[in-house]
Amino acid sequence: MRRILVIARLTLAEAARRRLFLALVVLTVVSVGLSAWGFAQIAAFAPAGATPEQTAAARPIVVSQFLVVVTFMYSFILALGAAFLAGPMVASDFESGVAMAMLARPLRRSELLIGKWLGIAVLVGTYAVGSGALELIAVRFTTGYVPPQPLLAIAFLVGEALILLTLATALATRMAAITSGVVALAVFGLAWIGGIVGGIGTALGNPGVAVIGDVTRLLIPTDGLWRGTAFHLYPDVVIELYRGAGAAAAAFPFYVVAGVPAWYVAWAILWIAVVLGVGLLSLRSRDL
Repeated sequence: MRRILVIARLTLAEAARRRLFLALVVLTVVSVGLSAWGFAQIAAFAPAGATPEQTAAARPIVVSQFLVVVTFMYSFILALGAAFLAGPMVASDFESGVAMAMLARPLRRSELLIGKWLGIAVLVGTYAVGSGALELIAVRFTTGYVPPQPLLAIAFLVGEALILLTLATALATRMAAITSGVVALAVFGLAWIGGIVGGIGTALGNPGVAVIGDVTRLLIPTDGLWRGTAFHLYPDVVIELYRGAGAAAAAFPFYVVAGVPAWYVAWAILWIAVVLGVGLLSLRSRDL
């Protein structure tokens, strides 16, 4: 365990040396600033002819919709960061021969890979929590809106990033650094599209198409976890509006009417363990 923690610390140090975290911080500050301006404009807007009571009632609906869209942008940044951090941090060591020198010491391949994964997970998780908290604080001060379960929303966002990180790490044991990142990001996009296609199938009343969303969420849990984030950002009034709209509303990309069940969270955790295990087996049989 001590060697795993040492590798994790070295991975974080390498990320700091490359100024990856600094770049993410700068990007986050700019994004939060721009979105805060947008939320302030929403809070100040009053539709013509609407009473103050009507404007106040509609504001949480509009703000939450905008917040979900902004949060999806963060989920894409997290997916991009996780995919392209894992590749260079893992594959590059084997391509450059650094891993051979490290493994010549009393260090197991499993310890090297898990340490790398843990270090990147800490970095990605820290960014997810920090950026999510800053965005929610900005929303609170500009509009007064507070999501029902902000901590759970951030937790699901972190889980989504860990799924992509694990996949990219496993791929990097066999693929080049850039290739593993591109493939992982493509899988992320396919999972999201699969969820949209499934929603369209539900809206059209076509069970054969609707099942695509269920299958993709099982194969790649990113879209399912993302919907958990969205659910906990919406106020109850939005959830009721979606439910009242019927099946037709399922075609909307950010349509959510229920939280993520406990069995699905357990499946996502098991998925991470299995895919990381596959990566360990792949690394064990790789020639250095």
